[in-house]
Amino acid sequence: MHDPRDHGGAIDAAIARFGGARADWLDLSTGINPVPYPIGQIDPGAWTALPDIAAQTALESTARAFWGVPDGAALIAAPGASALIARLPQTTPAATISIPGPTYNEHAASFAAQGWALSDLDPAAQVVVHPNNPTGRFWQAADITAPFAIIDESFCDPTPDQSLIGLATRPGTIILKSFGKFWGLAGLRLGFAIGDAGIIGKLTDGLGPWPVSGPALQIGAIALADHGWAAQTRARLLADTARLDRLMIRRGAVLVGGTALFRTYAVNSAADWHARLGRTHILGRIFPYSQTWLRLGLPHPDRWDQLESAL
Repeated sequence: MHDPRDHGGAIDAAIARFGGARADWLDLSTGINPVPYPIGQIDPGAWTALPDIAAQTALESTARAFWGVPDGAALIAAPGASALIARLPQTTPAATISIPGPTYNEHAASFAAQGWALSDLDPAAQVVVHPNNPTGRFWQAADITAPFAIIDESFCDPTPDQSLIGLATRPGTIILKSFGKFWGLAGLRLGFAIGDAGIIGKLTDGLGPWPVSGPALQIGAIALADHGWAAQTRARLLADTARLDRLMIRRGAVLVGGTALFRTYAVNSAADWHARLGRTHILGRIFPYSQTWLRLGLPHPDRWDQLESAL
């Protein structure tokens, strides 16, 4: 059995270390919108019938419109962006790949598992996380040069003007979208790959029939059509990240970067801050490669007092 890679969201481990009931904990270790899209009533048939082509087509058409997918780019919906990340290395023969870090660690792990070598010297492939997790760096179209390129836009929906979706018609290019983060429904497991039709076809074959559940097809189509909710959410996220920055900077933290869904700060000791927050039942995120970086997501509007008191 492989050891799990470092990720946020380990509330069970935090409870084992610091105690408390799950309801006591404020999980700021992920970059998931704490105010999720209101699901509403789900058609009972979505739970009992195999997902049909009409529902899948409706979701994919709505996704195309929401992200402004250019004509000529293919699109597939999948059970989460992670499922696509795990399969993308299998769509072309292993060679060398550049994955500038520090960044989301599943990309390197997935390519290494398929025999790819990491190299920045004339790589056959590249992955850029746009904006980057945890630094928030945005990449430019001119940075995308490898014959096989993956642009992970899992955190780009709060800033759609920064999207590189226009590159989706570039041969060998795939853009990933994560539904769970911006819409706050990570448990739904829904993600998208957009780009080169040949690569999308291989992903489709690998995922098999009915890759997305009936409820996810229905909820995703409704949410992606709700442009008003998206606009209001972007405004709230920007205000909340500014509030979080003010709180942390007043207490000596230095902003390293981040997105409208999480912020990364430099502090004197990330482990000490992590433990101090943990004792008040707040879970932050620290990294094995840095002794000073602390990443915090946004609290639910009803939980700001808990964070302010802890700080």
